[in-house]
Amino acid sequence: MGRIFISAAHGGRETGGIDPGSIAGGTSEAREMILLRDLIVTELRARSFDVLAVPDDLSAAQTIAWINSRGRRVDVALEIHADTASSPSVRGAGVYYIANNQERKTNGELVLMGLLRRITQLPNRGVKPDTDSGLGSLAFCRQVIIPSLLMQVGFLSSPEDRALLQNRRREFALGIADGVASWSRVIDPNSVTSVEPNYPGINININGQKYAEQGILVNGNSYIPIDLVDQLRIDLSKSPNVNRISYRNIVYIKAVDLRDFNVAIGWDAANRTVSLRSNLLVCADQLDRIMSRGNASEIELQLFLRNNNENALVTFPDIPKLYREEGNAEGVNYDIAFCQMCLETGFLRFGSDVRPEQNNFAGLGSIGGGAEVASFSSARIGVRAHIQHLKAYASLEPLVNEIVDPRFRFITRGIAPSIYQLSGRWSVDLDYGTKILAMMKRLYESARLL
Repeated sequence: MGRIFISAAHGGRETGGIDPGSIAGGTSEAREMILLRDLIVTELRARSFDVLAVPDDLSAAQTIAWINSRGRRVDVALEIHADTASSPSVRGAGVYYIANNQERKTNGELVLMGLLRRITQLPNRGVKPDTDSGLGSLAFCRQVIIPSLLMQVGFLSSPEDRALLQNRRREFALGIADGVASWSRVIDPNSVTSVEPNYPGINININGQKYAEQGILVNGNSYIPIDLVDQLRIDLSKSPNVNRISYRNIVYIKAVDLRDFNVAIGWDAANRTVSLRSNLLVCADQLDRIMSRGNASEIELQLFLRNNNENALVTFPDIPKLYREEGNAEGVNYDIAFCQMCLETGFLRFGSDVRPEQNNFAGLGSIGGGAEVASFSSARIGVRAHIQHLKAYASLEPLVNEIVDPRFRFITRGIAPSIYQLSGRWSVDLDYGTKILAMMKRLYESARLL
């Protein structure tokens, strides 16, 4: 029978100290997930499943290494998380899976439905590819060799979710155990481990042309020969997290791992073909430069916003147009500004600290008066202030329009020409720039620019 690995997010040692994860309502993510994990393990063992609980003192990287050193092809791995959001109204459970893996998406639906059938009051946030996560990829989904999923069981920042988790913890455990048990049976229906794997072949299409050699499908993931990576002039020597496998004397890597090297990846299930596109319509080397040209059209910005929040354009119907006009006026990449707005406001859902009527799309602070955030007279002026704030960080050039950004003069001009340099400056989040870039890649992929 295939074994089940269960990991409680956080609690291990990261950067020299114990990582508590999210903190809200007098508790921590590490505490809540460890308590829940222990109940899940107990329940699965009572059902005669072989379950391994990942030790709590391991870091995230050590957790993955621990699983990979023990995992077999018929095993599965689940990591449970509890998130926080700027608004206490953000709620619900969801599951992330490795992008472009339809099989893993189906597995995630099994696990999520197991929980939601038990806890009917918990909103369904859906099953999503890890490219939709804040960082654009999740190590637990990408780097664990055996089939793996990352589950968000709720939001600690939501009083409703937190109360459900703390008062009905056993029901949470039963629901997750139901889902994981179903998933395990799908992965290993006959409880028999083949001695020699036999992976099906898949076709490879690169930049519209069929590649002469085939790839293979492993656990629902497309793998391509390493020779193709060399032909793309991609150097993996400094990428230790890219997993390699050897099959019939050929070395393969996951196709989706090339996404980090600005290669667009797609999957055509009907023709069993993985598609790679390296001839991108945007300059990959300039993606992070704030003072540069935007690439998305107004329609593409509208569609991206609507696809992530169907009500976003009701209150701000002209927001894509405003970002294009104001960004072009100051020479700021409006794609970057627009994606930063999506990140800061949750696709115009806003949060408890900023109200829509404040027209503050980037969490800009005010000066004096004790107010936490600035307010602007119109959406255009709010967008203009956002663009000016970005230009202050990225350039020494003077402004074209009159200053409306209340904190423009406090910024050391030109100190952050790259979005990565906004991390720790615009936001205390040291992954802030990476999250903006991940949002941009989602935009460009939806517009087929990447």
